[in-house]
Amino acid sequence: MAIKLTERAAEEVMRFRKEHNFDDSMLLRIGVAGGGCSGFNYTLNFDDSFDMKADSKYDCHGVSVVVDKKSSLYLDGTEVDWYDSLEKQGFTFNNPNAVKSCGCGSSFQA
Repeated sequence: MAIKLTERAAEEVMRFRKEHNFDDSMLLRIGVAGGGCSGFNYTLNFDDSFDMKADSKYDCHGVSVVVDKKSSLYLDGTEVDWYDSLEKQGFTFNNPNAVKSCGCGSSFQA
């Protein structure tokens, strides 16, 4: 299995890339880092590097997504969506590997 972006999330990534004049070669890097109230934080950033030995690469609705192999253990099967309402706006993670997550959804326990 892999990590997936919804069409709505991919549109937001492309909008952000265009707004900040990022080249189309910039990859969306998704990962995990230790921390947060539940143990791990999700990370999202743009990167221009891809290591075939250390990373996995996916194409999601025209967006190239890169995940390092260590993060892949925690993110396998995760769907990233874009949420937009009056009280909250941002990316959400539907992670089947999360045993517990915090109230804001930015950290999880596996």
